[in-house]
Amino acid sequence: MALSPASLGRLAQGRRIVLVSGTNGKSTTARLLAEAWRTSGPVAANDEGANLMGGVASALMRSPHSRVVLEVDELALPAVVERTSPELVVLLNLARDQLDRVGEVSRHVRGWQDALRQAEVGRLVVNADDPLLAAAVQGARAPVTWVGAGLLWEEDARGCRRCRQQITFEGGDWWCTGCGLRRPPLQGLRLDDVLLLKGEQPLEIDLDLPGEWNLANAAMALVAARALGVDPEAALRRMSSVSDVNGRYAQGSIDGHTVRLLLAKNPASARSVLDLVLLESHPIVLVLNAEAADGRDPSWLWDVPFELLRGRQVLVTGRRRSDLSVRLRYAQVDHEVTGDLSSALAAVGQGPCDVVASYTAFAVANRRLQPLGGGS
Repeated sequence: MALSPASLGRLAQGRRIVLVSGTNGKSTTARLLAEAWRTSGPVAANDEGANLMGGVASALMRSPHSRVVLEVDELALPAVVERTSPELVVLLNLARDQLDRVGEVSRHVRGWQDALRQAEVGRLVVNADDPLLAAAVQGARAPVTWVGAGLLWEEDARGCRRCRQQITFEGGDWWCTGCGLRRPPLQGLRLDDVLLLKGEQPLEIDLDLPGEWNLANAAMALVAARALGVDPEAALRRMSSVSDVNGRYAQGSIDGHTVRLLLAKNPASARSVLDLVLLESHPIVLVLNAEAADGRDPSWLWDVPFELLRGRQVLVTGRRRSDLSVRLRYAQVDHEVTGDLSSALAAVGQGPCDVVASYTAFAVANRRLQPLGGGS
């Protein structure tokens, strides 16, 4: 791409391109959507998660398939949209992530808004429950399908991008107390594990993936699949076979210990993961790094309600374990700090545990994960 800046456009030419972006859930939603679309033939995808410009170009270079589903980093989305002229763009949510690299979410809102006003896009499928997305697609050239998929993290969307007044969330609805901006009319609505689509029978979302946020991801993928001409029932059958996404939610063995791997990379994802681990009584190993891929600023820890972990057995490790330990001390969560993941698992003892890790720590743990019964 350095030698030929127009190469991405040439690679995309003649293909049906679908882009999926958002702060959280894009890997899972893109995987579910690709599986759904495969009901009618092969689909290319960047399944390994390389979602910047280089990763998008690599995915297109590797596969000759004419149908493509790509997850795209929030910061890279405007440039990718401009160069690929996608048939469909799926927008999930916006929240703070890697502030040292990209700054506040207002930067994404402006970038997405500018790109969608100018680029050639066939259709947008947008989560109507995020006011930031309503601002980001304002003035977009493409028609919008609004989905009430749910928004588990509202803290970054409480200020209206149009008039700077407060957004009120109540009963699944939202509106601005200043200018009257409110949630758009819906073409699809998720109620717990049921998706209601206009003109269709209610669909029960039956997944092998845990957590309410994955029901939201699945709802977005189902609506997008329908827009691509996929039968929703057939799409759901394919989606229900997905049990992990690049190791997320995978269960296996590390050093002989039974573990479940969970990714927590920002306040929104960490809050969702806490809801999941609180359903069990397993020990919890928290692993925090702050490398370039994680974001080097760990201040997001102070927005996570770690107080919910009081009374649980908690082990802490990772290169920024001291930052995490300080946060847990203020949360009054008893915990033990260890040197690495192996020592943390040794301190857990027998029985299953959850390993909740930031991006680079998660990747290392995933490489070490063995099938249950497979040894270390």
